[in-house]
Amino acid sequence: MLSTLSAAAVAGLTVGGYFYAGMWPTSQIFGKTILAGRDPNEYALTYDDGPNDVCTEQLLEVLARHNVRATFFLIGRFVRERRDLTRRIHAAGHLIGNHTFTHPVLLFESPSRAREELASTNAAIEDAIGEPVRYFRPPHGARRPDVLRTARELGLTPVLWNAVGNDWKPALNPEAILANLEKGIRRNRERGQGSNLLLHDGGQAGIGQDRRATIAATANFLARAKQQQIRFVTVDAWNAGAPER
Repeated sequence: MLSTLSAAAVAGLTVGGYFYAGMWPTSQIFGKTILAGRDPNEYALTYDDGPNDVCTEQLLEVLARHNVRATFFLIGRFVRERRDLTRRIHAAGHLIGNHTFTHPVLLFESPSRAREELASTNAAIEDAIGEPVRYFRPPHGARRPDVLRTARELGLTPVLWNAVGNDWKPALNPEAILANLEKGIRRNRERGQGSNLLLHDGGQAGIGQDRRATIAATANFLARAKQQQIRFVTVDAWNAGAPER
């Protein structure tokens, strides 16, 4: 009986450890990823799941008003459908990254499927903007060692995050999104880290997702940031340094 319980406990710990390594955004167990730099006053605004009509366009206007560059991790199938909007993101000076073609949980996909998801998205983005893609964010943060290895073989540096707005939840208003970001920022400051802020200008379900709360949260966040010693960067600014756990 005790041996059975012990085996079950070990199995549970093994499964738990695997999911921590493969899903927790700040874990570096399966391989190094970019999180943030070592300056607590340095922030990167990052947006997933676009391009998304109306919301991405409005977000670009907000960022332009504040003269801030952000990083957009785009879904390949939406890029195919919205090439002009993808070009507008790039023309505005923002960094564009790969967020897979269909937004699967790569932890559970075959190596060949993972490679196809990344390669197809690289091709879609590069066809739209005429430049190589250098950065990749796995959907849901899900990755295995072979996924990270494939990304690097395709010229992609993996990027995760260390502060999140939880803005995919439809019930959250702009102030709640900001409160979530501030919680992560405080934690990062205590650790002497910059903040890699995860938000969404689109949604995996399809083009047309309502992200007005994210746009308002971004506008409010940038207005408050003017009163502080904050520098906004795109994630490539942190590529030279080793990520922190």
